[in-house]
Amino acid sequence: MSDIIFSVFPNENFVDLGLYQFGWERCEPAHSFGPASRNHYLFHYVLSGTGELLADDSHGVTQHYQIKSGQGFMIFPRQINTYVADPHLPWEYVWVEFDGLRAKEIVEIAGLTPDTPVYHAHSKELREEMKKELIYMADHGNESPFHLIGHLYLFIDYMSRSSASMRLSSEGSVRDFYIKEALSYIEQNFQNDISVEGIAEVCGLNRSYFGRIFKETIGKSPKEFLMNYRMVKAAELLKLTDLSIGDVGNAVGYPNQLHFSRAFKNAYGMSPREWRNKNRMK
Repeated sequence: MSDIIFSVFPNENFVDLGLYQFGWERCEPAHSFGPASRNHYLFHYVLSGTGELLADDSHGVTQHYQIKSGQGFMIFPRQINTYVADPHLPWEYVWVEFDGLRAKEIVEIAGLTPDTPVYHAHSKELREEMKKELIYMADHGNESPFHLIGHLYLFIDYMSRSSASMRLSSEGSVRDFYIKEALSYIEQNFQNDISVEGIAEVCGLNRSYFGRIFKETIGKSPKEFLMNYRMVKAAELLKLTDLSIGDVGNAVGYPNQLHFSRAFKNAYGMSPREWRNKNRMK
């Protein structure tokens, strides 16, 4: 059997960057996983041995990649993939699954895409620091959520800076300015009756153009982002306060309790009351 360490991260609603699961595995010869798809970003770093990744590119064509120790590979949300350990020199790897409102931007900065999913490092020192963070998380699954999120951010930093294909961030671009304006407006006004048209108007942009650049940058449409942001805030209120369901809905921009309950159930798979009973702070 394969040797494995595996941890699932508790849902603590980290909006910008969230952790889902992480671990370490020393695979048996020819051990395979897939074909399958994931809901989030899943990164593997190979500590020793070798193997093969079969993954669909942006056109849906399956590509084959030979990956050895010192390299890694990114699996993208809803991408069909299979990965197979070498029959003679099976790999040992560490992995982390993450997602969030900034995940798409972070992965792109590292130069990883469905067409270029293999991680190569240009800096041995930064690669080693990244490896240490992945091993640390695998070995410390019982640490607090905030502690583990801190190490996820360190991993992301080292992965981005060590990547041979790292792209320069567009923080100074006009587009990024508009997106930051939109995010700031949503964060300050999500509890009010705001619309995508209103957000675009605040940014001084045409609605269709605003919607396009927002989705390209964030990975979600403005409407999806706003709803997700409201539901995350609602979950926080349900967990941490004694506010009634109606008051929670009103606090996140849903004056109609029925509409709020329906939206919350679509997001979390259960009613606000059920979610509170399951997740309430003791």
